[in-house]
Amino acid sequence: MTTAPRPDAPAGTPAAALPAQHSPTDRGALRAEAEAVLRRLVGRADAALREDQWTAVEALVADRRRALVVQRTGWGKSAVYFVATALLRARGAGPTVIVSPLLALMRNQVAAAERAGVRAVTVNSTNTEEWDEVFAGVRAGLVDVLLVSPERLNNPGFRDEVLPQLAAATGLLVVDEAHCVSDWGHDFRPDYRRIRTLLADLPEGIPVLATTATANARVTADVAEQLSVSGERTLTDVLVLRGSLDRASLRLSVLPLRDHAHRLAWLAQHLPELPGSGIVYVLTVAAAEDVAAHLRAAGITAAAYTGQTEPADRLQAEDDLLGDRVKALVATSALGMGFDKPDLGFVVHLGAPASPIAYYQQVGRAGRGVDDAAVVLLPGREDRDIWAHFASLGFPEETDVRTTLAVLAEAGRPLSTPALETRVPLRRNRLETMLKVLDVDGAVRRVKGGWEATGQPWHYDAERYARVAAAREEEQRAMLDYIAAPGCRLEFLRRALDDAEAAPCGRCDNCGGPAPSADVDEAAAAAAGERMSRPGVAVAPKKQWPTGLAAIGVPLSGRIPASEQAEEGRAVARLTDLGWGGALREVFRAGTPDGETPVPLRHAAVEVLDDWARDLPLDGIVAVDSASRPQLVAHLAQGLARYTGLPLLTRLVIADGSGSPRSDVNSAHRVRSLVGRFAVADPDAVQGKRILLVDDRAGTGWTLAVASRELRRAGAESVHPFVLADGS
Repeated sequence: MTTAPRPDAPAGTPAAALPAQHSPTDRGALRAEAEAVLRRLVGRADAALREDQWTAVEALVADRRRALVVQRTGWGKSAVYFVATALLRARGAGPTVIVSPLLALMRNQVAAAERAGVRAVTVNSTNTEEWDEVFAGVRAGLVDVLLVSPERLNNPGFRDEVLPQLAAATGLLVVDEAHCVSDWGHDFRPDYRRIRTLLADLPEGIPVLATTATANARVTADVAEQLSVSGERTLTDVLVLRGSLDRASLRLSVLPLRDHAHRLAWLAQHLPELPGSGIVYVLTVAAAEDVAAHLRAAGITAAAYTGQTEPADRLQAEDDLLGDRVKALVATSALGMGFDKPDLGFVVHLGAPASPIAYYQQVGRAGRGVDDAAVVLLPGREDRDIWAHFASLGFPEETDVRTTLAVLAEAGRPLSTPALETRVPLRRNRLETMLKVLDVDGAVRRVKGGWEATGQPWHYDAERYARVAAAREEEQRAMLDYIAAPGCRLEFLRRALDDAEAAPCGRCDNCGGPAPSADVDEAAAAAAGERMSRPGVAVAPKKQWPTGLAAIGVPLSGRIPASEQAEEGRAVARLTDLGWGGALREVFRAGTPDGETPVPLRHAAVEVLDDWARDLPLDGIVAVDSASRPQLVAHLAQGLARYTGLPLLTRLVIADGSGSPRSDVNSAHRVRSLVGRFAVADPDAVQGKRILLVDDRAGTGWTLAVASRELRRAGAESVHPFVLADGS
């Protein structure tokens, strides 16, 4: 039987290469069957597929195509793949594999699948004991949907033993939050690049669906090209469905308040007036903890939610928000993709994200199932400093990458990440991210026992990394433009996402819609300011040397002897704090000249000392010589000596004559750069003394640990570190 080419097929496509087609009658029946599944999924007898939903389902089920769906949050992208799964399984196809980024999303998806009569299971880091049972169910045909995290795709056992079986048996591959595939996107994740391998291993004719709510034209093109069957960077074989990103329920507004104290006071005063329960987004972990505590002190039920929150506590916090047992979760971006509360009443940002696209994704958590949701941005002067900090954690310099490749090549065996960490200078998070990129590029391979070099040539694409960095800077400028925009705010965000239908919303503060009150109780702001300006944070002493020091020539290991440890110290504040953090960031900002301690920080230092050290039996002060800020440290130490009446006993001088060692390295390499660096100028002066050790800041904490060890080994009875800033 000869089949004529479809009218929409690329010119010159052989008829035999095209998927089998249903007749028009079949497609009508197929749509009726699809909408019956949809009604089970949503529990409504009148539910009907949107036209683009049907187009996507038809492409997947009838034509076995690859499709990219870019639609707003709440549009119903998950309905597409659950309906398609049910139809494909009814036609004898294998199970659907969904690559999903977050556990919260997986839990929601499993529950939704059950409503549609679809049997869904998941494999992730929290249920390893269930994997064998899950895979047995897949092999036995008892599972319709398998959800996996992108990190699983490059787990050696999963990649080598399970993935080939899945690729061979899969009936539909779904890539959720597909913008993570593209390093042009605001939330690029290297693990997602492993999906390219899975795509390449799929048998011919297996449909693929990628979905996202946050992709501009550049990211859309990049993702679609990676989905392409031909691998020739052509979009002719990928169906791209982009819809309007309008959200009729959202009321966007921006409130530029005087300072952070007024923003905190605004939250405490006006959060109870906002509808339902919601999310207060902040930019740092420290801010999440501080703001949640402030709201609780004001009688508002709130909890902090960050990447450092224990998994069980995160799950409890999600459940409390879903059940309206808290007014708000104060969250970092850790609460993002996958969290689904249709009646979320508000999203407030205390500080602006670095990208309008990231902002749109976060505000899209609100108003999915309600007619009216408040979205308020309270920008801060410190936002750009925080953006700059996160931007500095990008792909490492070529010398660090080449060093890593050389170490792996010379090892002759797999090296675990901790073992590799002792041989290269990068901190673990940056090292792991870099290795994932190198793995995707084919230069290294993750195996049982760690990582190994493949010997394949590798090119450091400095030009592309620079373009990506430039794109990030452009996004930051666009976010500032959004804050200052005189026109429609939702139209601005939609244009940032290249939404062709962008138009004034008529609801935001700039369109004349009802804007939240900017009134702030001055007494409450003063009280908030007083709490914020209360300086003093503990600096925990190091008690254990980093592993692997012997491998890099440092004869230290295990627990630091108590006789060589520092006591708990104090800092005026953390660099990321919303109170004193701004003044400290200005002191330590690149380009700020060395000089005397600023007057406000002098007063703060004295206040911390009064509160902390009044009962400490101190005998004198020792300052650490600083290669970068010698005047600042000397002035601070001298001022504290005058205030306390304690003598300046001596100094820790830089014995090796070198400049400032790198601070952006892992702990082992940081210790190697510090051991032997300092010497006590007058050892006799510290014999039996209880010392206040003064430095400018505690970044990794290792300078204080090594300096304290030198003083203790010289005879000091105890060492109590004191610094202006905690954090690097």
